[in-house]
Amino acid sequence: MTAQPTLPAEPTGSVDNDRVSPALALKWQPTLSTPAPQAPEAEPVRWWPLGLALLGALGLSAFVWSEHGALPAALLLLGTGLGFTLFHSRFGFTSAWRQFIAVGNGKGLRAHAVLLGTTATLFALVIGTGTGLFGNEPTGSAGTIGIALFAGAFLFGIGMQLGGACASGTLFTVGSGQSAIVITLIGFIAGSVIYSAAWPLVNDLPEVPAVVLSDHVGWFGSWAITIAVLVALVVITRMVQNRRVPPPTGAPPSAQGLARVLRGSWPMIAGAVVLAVLGAAVLMTSGTTWGITSAFNLWGAKFLQLIGFQPETWAFWSQPDQAAQLEGAILQDQNSLTNIGIILGAAVAAGAAGTWKLHTGLSWNIVAAGLVGGVLMGIGARLAGGCNIGAYLAGIGSGSLHGWLWAIFALAGTWAGLKARSLFGLGVPKPSDSSC
Repeated sequence: MTAQPTLPAEPTGSVDNDRVSPALALKWQPTLSTPAPQAPEAEPVRWWPLGLALLGALGLSAFVWSEHGALPAALLLLGTGLGFTLFHSRFGFTSAWRQFIAVGNGKGLRAHAVLLGTTATLFALVIGTGTGLFGNEPTGSAGTIGIALFAGAFLFGIGMQLGGACASGTLFTVGSGQSAIVITLIGFIAGSVIYSAAWPLVNDLPEVPAVVLSDHVGWFGSWAITIAVLVALVVITRMVQNRRVPPPTGAPPSAQGLARVLRGSWPMIAGAVVLAVLGAAVLMTSGTTWGITSAFNLWGAKFLQLIGFQPETWAFWSQPDQAAQLEGAILQDQNSLTNIGIILGAAVAAGAAGTWKLHTGLSWNIVAAGLVGGVLMGIGARLAGGCNIGAYLAGIGSGSLHGWLWAIFALAGTWAGLKARSLFGLGVPKPSDSSC
């Protein structure tokens, strides 16, 4: 009798790609070309940066409280928490979009979905019930829709990929001692000033009023639609990743056990939830959503005044709200307070993680790309009325259509920005990489 051939056993925990389309294999862990790398051990605590950053955060908060009251001090401390969280979770917007467009790795975008979904849930509860602190009534972010939004988001997407960071990424990376991103921040401020100087030229671009879901279907309906779209986004990123089989993302150094809470690195999902909670706390405290880039415009105008220029005579700064902002102190400006807090909080986190260090010897291409990218982000954020935080996160969390449209055009800008990186000799993730 002839023996029957033995069939090879199917590997456990995998999908037979000869019988099931990879795009349909919506596994909990989507496909990667190689196993995700192990995180190296965290370096020893850098006590001097940690101590100075802690003293700076606590001392400045005490000063702000004594000079301007509890509300500004609370915003500064919330910003410190945001910076601590952004660094320890390495929560990236720039890198997430770069990895998805370049090689199809959707891990970062799925973390975005958790951040956006948690934010939308908390915003619906806070705004829907009118729960505010310090006598404030919370209101969401609702932006108009038009040429300025589309062009601004597209420019911002290009700028992110050239500058190496988004708005929040620029702040927390500067706080961690990355000198290259200081160039991006300088460009960001310069681009904001360029926008305010040229504001009369772009003020009347065609647009239509904001579309806010809660105005049509209530807060529960707005929340339900937002969550449904985010679930679809998760499914789509899994399908794309399983079809393209990208390399994994790199793993930053990490402490183990309970020390990981203070010394990092955190899972991006944990960072997403904490950022959403802190963002909701900013909304409850100030009455408005977390934003970043209007402060850069203010900082640039204040600097011009310091060196003898008169931006207060410009049409932009002659508007009543902007004139009041320019006349006020930086430590009374909401976005300035949270921005400063983010830098200090990231410095605390980087010192605790042992990674705070200044990088010198920057090459010309890094400097040039950072400066150009920062200028594009500064102009783009002001055109669009916000950045990855003020337009994307706050807009989608508030159920505003402009947040979704910002994301679409910023993704298109990301694709263009990846093409532009080669002009500066900057690399782009490739499918053959071991990690990206």
